[in-house]
Amino acid sequence: QESMHAYAANVYTSVVEELVKGKQRKFIAVEQEFFRLWWDAVATDTYKQQVHQLLQEGQLEFVIGGQVMHDEAVTLIDDQILQLTEGHGFLYETFGIRPQFSWHVDPFGASATTPTLFALAGFNAHLISRIDYDLKADMQKNKKLQFVWQGSPSLSEGQEIFTHVMDQYSYCTPSHIPFSNRSGFYWNGIAAFPDPPKDGVYPNMSLPVTDTNIHLYAQTMVANIKERAAWFRTSDVLWPWGCDKQFFNASVQYSNMDLLLDYINKHSDEFGVTVQYATVGDYFQAVYSRNLTWEIRDSQDFLPYSTEPFQAWTGFYTSRSTLKGIARKASSLLYAGESFFTQYVRKHPASSICKCGALKQLQSLRWAVSEVQHHDGITGTESPKVKDMYMNNLMYGMFNVKKLMASIIFDMNNAKKNGEVYSSVYVKDSGIPDVDHYVVVYNPLAWNITTFVAVSVSHLAMSVYDELGHPVPAQVQISAESHSTYDLYILVAISGLSYRKYNVKPLNGKQSAFIGRSVKYKRKDITRADQQSRQLLPVVNNCYQVLFDQNTNLMHSITERETNQTVQLTQEFLEYHVNGDVMKGPISDNYLFAPNASAVPVSKAVGLEVVSGNLMTEIRQYFYSNVTSQDYIYAVYTRMYTVPEGYDGKLLCHRIEQQYSVGPLELNREAVLRTSTNLNTRQLLYTDSNGYQIQKRPFKAYVNNTVARNYYPMVQTAYIEDDTTRLMLLAERAHGVSSQGNGQVEVMLHRRLWNNLQWDLNYSLTLNDSSVVRPVIWLILGTKAVTNILYRTSGLALEHRPVVMFGALSGDKPKPPRRLQQNSAHGSPVTVPPNLHLQTLSIPGWRYSSNHAEQVHSIRMGKQKQGDADFSRVLLRIRHLYEVGEDPVLSQPVMVNLKSLLKGLGSVMVVEERSLTGTWDVNTLKRWKWKTAQYPSKGLSNSTETSENCIVTVHPKEIRTFFVYFQGQ
Repeated sequence: QESMHAYAANVYTSVVEELVKGKQRKFIAVEQEFFRLWWDAVATDTYKQQVHQLLQEGQLEFVIGGQVMHDEAVTLIDDQILQLTEGHGFLYETFGIRPQFSWHVDPFGASATTPTLFALAGFNAHLISRIDYDLKADMQKNKKLQFVWQGSPSLSEGQEIFTHVMDQYSYCTPSHIPFSNRSGFYWNGIAAFPDPPKDGVYPNMSLPVTDTNIHLYAQTMVANIKERAAWFRTSDVLWPWGCDKQFFNASVQYSNMDLLLDYINKHSDEFGVTVQYATVGDYFQAVYSRNLTWEIRDSQDFLPYSTEPFQAWTGFYTSRSTLKGIARKASSLLYAGESFFTQYVRKHPASSICKCGALKQLQSLRWAVSEVQHHDGITGTESPKVKDMYMNNLMYGMFNVKKLMASIIFDMNNAKKNGEVYSSVYVKDSGIPDVDHYVVVYNPLAWNITTFVAVSVSHLAMSVYDELGHPVPAQVQISAESHSTYDLYILVAISGLSYRKYNVKPLNGKQSAFIGRSVKYKRKDITRADQQSRQLLPVVNNCYQVLFDQNTNLMHSITERETNQTVQLTQEFLEYHVNGDVMKGPISDNYLFAPNASAVPVSKAVGLEVVSGNLMTEIRQYFYSNVTSQDYIYAVYTRMYTVPEGYDGKLLCHRIEQQYSVGPLELNREAVLRTSTNLNTRQLLYTDSNGYQIQKRPFKAYVNNTVARNYYPMVQTAYIEDDTTRLMLLAERAHGVSSQGNGQVEVMLHRRLWNNLQWDLNYSLTLNDSSVVRPVIWLILGTKAVTNILYRTSGLALEHRPVVMFGALSGDKPKPPRRLQQNSAHGSPVTVPPNLHLQTLSIPGWRYSSNHAEQVHSIRMGKQKQGDADFSRVLLRIRHLYEVGEDPVLSQPVMVNLKSLLKGLGSVMVVEERSLTGTWDVNTLKRWKWKTAQYPSKGLSNSTETSENCIVTVHPKEIRTFFVYFQGQ
């Protein structure tokens, strides 16, 4: 709101006014969040009319069109798609337009997932800017800043996209002018906070163009254009006019620009240059029509990103870990809420819940999850005040969706007036004695899952029963975090997109839950450990034997029991010490990581407690700075599960779950967990790109800053391997990850920094983060073949853990529910094969027609449907999880019958296949085909076989998007 007031609203108001005054003038707009705030709260009817007109005439062009310009390093593909879909839905519904070009100028490094997504969304060209400085210099020199990028190895030419990398001047107008000590070309100056100046005089306004200086201005501009022209293959030069927070006073900008452009064009013979206002679409159209043959770039990305030898932008992979964790939690809750609500609407058309109100609750979380994907959002590169705004919006949206899910369960269970279902939003301590206590567990994945959910209770003696009154395996033990409560772990087996209700009773019956018994071991001084007499403590389940060294209380090795393969494996916490004084050398900040030296081990002593029961063993390790310290700084809670007969325990048994407690750190410390093995990995690391595909990360030696430049983002997955064995790490939030030695993988878990760089201080961008963070990582160890089968499903099982809600029914004993079968209370479950993922099942609520001609006509006639949202259109996305050739079975194409997949929701009448964000019918989507050596003929590419009778074949790595309509709607 402050930015809206200080400048953003004025950008749209004054730009619209100025574009109307001159047909030659153009403007591009990217982020929809600010535009929508302006459209809904500021724009008058006249302005709205003018925007329609300007879009039609091509003077105003929306590029990208998502809610924000998303970060590329630490965001999850689902959330990138969400924020893009959110913006595109608004633009198509309001204007009937569909962005076709990207302008990804500010994210810190470029991922290979983004070009694939933009291709799937129907874009014709992609534009990036921030890539490694030395790589950019090299590409610039060799005229290789433009190429056709095949971001996905499996989709390759089908979803390739022409990509333009901006030259060294990046996306801002070069401001140096030799004839003035003020900056040039920025006639409106810089935005003033918190209030725009009353007299319209802003700080730093450039020298206005006059008769006396116009020739000098023109010479400066032309010289820069010619310098850039030498770096590109065509004679078209993209000259960006503007920068961050510009055009808030557009009349000053355009009046000076007009004079300058006219002057250059009048003297074009002398200058050898003509200039015109253009949108990014105009530029790409010019390059496309040159009909050149372009080089192909494979799926290699542009991460990490460095701006000079000591500026590696790898710190933000971990900055504000709490925000990163909440953003992902919110995304996962939204995913569950969307499918839960969709099933409810389909099943209970005459429900008592107001659908429009429910949609608003979902929209509040869609908006919050979308906005935090911003490249100064989830990255942790914002001021504390802005971080608080993101957090508040996420918490508010989560509260709304939990409330919605609770009210749906309440409605479907027709509870008596005195019973209620409420979610953990309302109850912190859920241990209520003397009351029948319900735990409702929803599985948001379209697979059958078997897992444990943890509930906090106030008694040790508990029993758990399912809907039929049968006892359910459970284990209760004293909580690691608080000694006044107990953790109850319930083994749940739930089919796809279904929920179950468990009854938790405090009592000493013969069917009470297993009790976890605790054994505490003496704290060990690890600096003086006796290496001779090694005593090993085994912890075993059906898949692994983990040994702990009793001399140090550290992990010693893991044996994978099926192959009897043993890997020496030990874990320790280390800290990088960093400099905070710019006078003394390079600094670390929210963005940058610049360690002084190698990481230093933090603890000299380790305490150990083992809590074991029939279902689970929890190993609690506490790390102290020395043998006598009172408080630990770090803790690891490692859980291993033993699954009883009759349950499918494959995934559960194969994962070693770890939760860490890290902090508060001392100032200018960066905390890592280093896992060292005897695998001969040749220091090769693999990390995921946005939870979509895997990138190979060989260790590279540099003259300077080698440690920081070998850090990579891990959004969901990282692994190391030798010829036979692989160690996988799966995460529920983004982290920086690196392999600083053979057989090693280290994950940065937390950062706390302060520095005196003036720029950082001005924006209060010091990361004095004194919080305690509690991230979770799952370890999987095994042969490549086994881990290949496990890690995709396990990664999603961690991302989309079941949603747990609580309810109490007091007084009368409730009658057993009418339908007793283990099903969703919605009817039959929704299940896809293990190599597919049901990526989206939601009711977007858009009112646009899926027939483009109709949609455009109704907007031109001013007949866009106002009023109620459309609840009849269901948005469905299915993603193939595997690459071509990755697994002999799971990499095969899969046939899916959408009718039978969704039969639980009703009878499918019509299925329309759409572009990624839903705004194109795939049969009419014809993207530009750029000429490459591989494919010499240029034309329009149209990929996809349409589904006859609702049967689709999904190929490796495809993401297929559909609108589904059911009978009776």
